Amino acid sequence: MKKSLVALAVLAASGAAMAQSSVTLFGIVDAAYGVGKGSISNKTQLKNSGYNSSRLGFRGTEDLGGGLKANFHLEAGVNNDDGTGSASSALNQAQTAANVGTQGLTFNRRSVVSLSGSMGELILGRDYTPQFWSETVYDAFGTNGVGTYIGAFKGGTTGVRSSNGIGWKSPSVGGVALWAQSWMGENASTAAKVGNGNGFRITFDQGKFSAAYADSSLTTGAGTTNKTSNLGASYDLGVAKLMAQSNTTKLTGAADIKGRNLGALVPMAGGTFRVSQAQTDQAGKIAKQTSVGFVNPLSKRTDLYATYARVSNSGGSAVALNGASTAANASSTGYEFGVKHSF
Repeated sequence: MKKSLVALAVLAASGAAMAQSSVTLFGIVDAAYGVGKGSISNKTQLKNSGYNSSRLGFRGTEDLGGGLKANFHLEAGVNNDDGTGSASSALNQAQTAANVGTQGLTFNRRSVVSLSGSMGELILGRDYTPQFWSETVYDAFGTNGVGTYIGAFKGGTTGVRSSNGIGWKSPSVGGVALWAQSWMGENASTAAKVGNGNGFRITFDQGKFSAAYADSSLTTGAGTTNKTSNLGASYDLGVAKLMAQSNTTKLTGAADIKGRNLGALVPMAGGTFRVSQAQTDQAGKIAKQTSVGFVNPLSKRTDLYATYARVSNSGGSAVALNGASTAANASSTGYEFGVKHSF
């Protein structure tokens, strides 16, 4: 059960203001025993975030009246298997020893302040990028664990989140909504605009059907970019939720990366059976992935889960799972068993 706390700073305010302002502490602790096997080397590890990403966060809102609200969200990734923090990239650029972020608690997942109302929500800070959101919501494994879609995270340093961003989420009109975002590398005017970029996502949600198109572009160097786009959809049949997506990443000076993913969530035996079939192709280097898993809820906040995945490589591809290493054109397998608890 989420714990609602009254912010300490509000204690000096009026009783009416206290009733309109609140802070919530929340989090997820997820740990799994994971094994990866390849033709070159295998790896066994205790890992985190096999089902949902481990995190610790604070969020709050204040009713400003007239339908307008002020909001904040501070969320840190937690490597609960060894106690370190999670890595971050403050300028949307390659990480260095100075900004890795594993020295302790850093709000590397989401760190924003926003204003929301009838015209939508204006968001300032570090946030998810629009194209990643489609990758995760149309993936049966939610881009977590060994079953994660191998075509995800191809957007470089902003493949999941961007720092120094300004975003706007429109209200839904007839099921159609727009999410637009721009982010900065905060370079000097005389330097290359490394870390600058923008993205958008157009969604259509109507009943059990959902679809989205997303696109983003990131400056990776002087005259070089990473451009990613995807199209995804899902439909809930009741007996199963079906989902599909296709992705294209265009890199300056390199062949395009094309991927696709088909998946399903099937309620059964008191839990959820998960399955996906995915593929990536870069200039004939092809990796095909099959993933299956089951989530068994022990309560509303605690789940047991198990996942198995296999990748077959061809054309020179050498994708491996769960930290294993495999030779070109060889296969790799991985599995994990874990516990997730949310609060």
